[in-house]
Amino acid sequence: MRHMTDWRNLKRFYKEASAIQTDDGFTVVLDGKPVKTPGKRDLVVPLEVIAEAIAAEWQEQGETIDLPAMAMLRLAATAIDRVAINRAEVDAVTLKFAETDLLCYRAGQPPELAARQEKSWQPLLDWADSYLQAPLVITEGVVPVVQPHEALNGLGAALTGLSDLEVTAVSGIAAATGSLVIGFAVKHGRLSPIEAANVGLLDELFQMEQWGEDEITQERHAAIRQEINESARFLGLLS
Repeated sequence: MRHMTDWRNLKRFYKEASAIQTDDGFTVVLDGKPVKTPGKRDLVVPLEVIAEAIAAEWQEQGETIDLPAMAMLRLAATAIDRVAINRAEVDAVTLKFAETDLLCYRAGQPPELAARQEKSWQPLLDWADSYLQAPLVITEGVVPVVQPHEALNGLGAALTGLSDLEVTAVSGIAAATGSLVIGFAVKHGRLSPIEAANVGLLDELFQMEQWGEDEITQERHAAIRQEINESARFLGLLS
């Protein structure tokens, strides 16, 4: 079964990929043989739609396995290999994004940027306060602000209420944007993936308007948007 777990530099070795039901949920089989995660654990997910999406990724592969193109597989495997066995640690690391949440750090100058931040970011903080019981406080500049225990407790409770698969996706969005609030906003349908990316990149997009674009920044923004899109799709399949 080595070829089922070592996914690097793989040539396609199967004809058909499909999703099947097991005693514990749903899995993917390649020519009838079950796929395992890179950690050599059973790739079992709770919903058939997730298994079908992963099977479709395997089926769409060409002569060489393109792992970066298999986002649903990557997210599911991460949840199984890393999140499930280190859940408390993952929650703690994810909650750290709230302690320095992007939406709480406002510019003093120029006024145009400050106004955009207020218009785009404050409604999300208000939503987090009312919906997640997380009254985060804002500050001007980059000097760290200590967030209230009430806010962190609210976000911590919201994280605890998520499944391992959901935490994997929300954490990915938080890491991509620097904001746990944005991660939850996508999870609960408050933001679309496009909106989430634009909110998270607001400062940089403003600077690009002033000084122009460069190829490196464009590539990084594309990677951020892709991460958000993939995580949002995963969350959508779970809902």
